[in-house]
Amino acid sequence: MEGGGNIVDYHGCDFFPERWFDRVVVFQTENSVLYDRLTRRGYSGTKLSNNIECEIFQVMLEEASDSYKEEIVTAMQSDTIEDISDNVVSLTEWIESWSPWVIII
Repeated sequence: MEGGGNIVDYHGCDFFPERWFDRVVVFQTENSVLYDRLTRRGYSGTKLSNNIECEIFQVMLEEASDSYKEEIVTAMQSDTIEDISDNVVSLTEWIESWSPWVIII
């Protein structure tokens, strides 16, 4: 991490030092879309309901907002292939124009 230029993909952020990142991205998905994705991956029971509840209550966005400066936290919708493609373009443009560190949740 000391050298910079890293992307961190992790499902949590409250234990990463704020100084590591210039941007924190939280991908969000509409609940019915998330439910379908997770059931296709074999999630069921408690694991499925915990993930859906986290999305409903925006747990990851709240955790990121509590852990880092408001101006570096960005939420991006990730429901469709088009959303994902747009996110890739947006993040690629940001990385090319800025950089040192990004965290993707």
